[in-house]
Amino acid sequence: MADTQQVDQKAERTAARLARRIGAFAKAHGGAEGQVSYIGERGARIVLVGEDGGWGDLVAPTYAIAEQAVAKSGITVHESFDGEFAAKVMTGAYEWKRMAGLQIGG
Repeated sequence: MADTQQVDQKAERTAARLARRIGAFAKAHGGAEGQVSYIGERGARIVLVGEDGGWGDLVAPTYAIAEQAVAKSGITVHESFDGEFAAKVMTGAYEWKRMAGLQIGG
């Protein structure tokens, strides 16, 4: 029982830490929206898009912790990364060059 309680407390602390980071991102970008994706054994990826078009991501050790973190942060969460939500992302020259480099082997 004590081990389960320790795991729950650790998960709670991790979710709270992620929620603070999400809140800081939202504050820096005039608000934020997010989407959670399962990435296998590594856990879950939280993609954040700010109202100013800035974007970033965080990785949580489990999908449940990621869901808990976004719920604590109070941001709007989308089920998928498409449509109007995806269109809010502003990309610059660096991203386009990097994407092109991946296509041509660079």
